[in-house]
Amino acid sequence: MDLLRSLPIGLYLEKPITWLHQLDPRVKLAWLMTFLASPILANPFWQLGIVGILILLTITVGIPLRVWRQQMGWLIILSILILIITAIAPDGLAVNAQPRLLDSDLSLPQPTSYNYILFDKGRLITRRSVELGIRISTLIFILIYSTNLYLLTTAPEEITAGLEDLLEPLRRFKLPITEIMLTLTLSLRFIPLVLEELQNLARSIRTRAINWKKLGIKRSLQVWLVVVEKLLENLLLRAEEIAVAMEIRGFTNPNEYRSQWHQLRLIQWDWVALAILIPFWWARFVLGKMF
Repeated sequence: MDLLRSLPIGLYLEKPITWLHQLDPRVKLAWLMTFLASPILANPFWQLGIVGILILLTITVGIPLRVWRQQMGWLIILSILILIITAIAPDGLAVNAQPRLLDSDLSLPQPTSYNYILFDKGRLITRRSVELGIRISTLIFILIYSTNLYLLTTAPEEITAGLEDLLEPLRRFKLPITEIMLTLTLSLRFIPLVLEELQNLARSIRTRAINWKKLGIKRSLQVWLVVVEKLLENLLLRAEEIAVAMEIRGFTNPNEYRSQWHQLRLIQWDWVALAILIPFWWARFVLGKMF
């Protein structure tokens, strides 16, 4: 199983270059924060709408199907499972109904089609449990997939350059912005190395054809401890190689040796994307407010 191809979570897609790749990283970061913040305290219809926007955006951008099909499929399955589990779980409103006698001068209420209990056949499903299931499942999908879509269409150097530009005013407080951004860049670039090491270890275990049933629980745990130890050893070795390579090239202080990886410049479509944020948030406060 090739982890780098079958499940490219958090990896940058270099080709093909879509129109989403060409947007300024600061604009994409603003939209990412919008997707993450707008579902908070919103009604379920707005949250489902955000999920639909993310799926429609992925399809219209032109990202190859092989890149997002499997990860979106697993994420949708996870969200559906969370929805089902939350829907059949107690909704927290365990209130016992108590009959009350009406006064003789009060008229009976008019019957309505509203029903709080949606399903009562061995398992109680209420409106509140379904609403909670929709909220939790959509929030998990939006949180994971919007972040993954941002990382998929934005290079690590662009992310750090945009963040450094946005955090520039904090330099007045003598905060090490450049050092923090350098650490973030190395962390993002280190994700493929971690996946590669996991993939190599998985292949090495599979080629040995270990019979886990004969090993038993104790010996199986010992084998997995050896695998985890080897993984940490390889990752530390990779980190040391990166540190030595940077030191040889004279990269000892980011403030003295700064590399301009990406030139930030707002183009026409960036301003259009920023302008769309205004009606989007207007719709959020008008249509997405809680009932």
